[in-house]
Amino acid sequence: MNELRTLASLTPGSKAVVAEIRVPVQHRSRLLEMGLLVGTPVELVRFAPLGDPVELKVRGYNLSLRKHEAELVMVKPQG
Repeated sequence: MNELRTLASLTPGSKAVVAEIRVPVQHRSRLLEMGLLVGTPVELVRFAPLGDPVELKVRGYNLSLRKHEAELVMVKPQG
């Protein structure tokens, strides 16, 4: 039941663990610097009114990602 899904496919309030980051290399370091690493627990907080950006809770702070970036982060849903 813990199949991989995109971060953008989660519903608000859902928790997951980052399993894979498919973001192009030139943009990946920015995500890593913000604490979005493989194995990191995340919680999807909400989508902006028009669906972009996506707000996440990562390592005790809120992080916003563009929806196209969130679609390239694969997660394992928890619970």
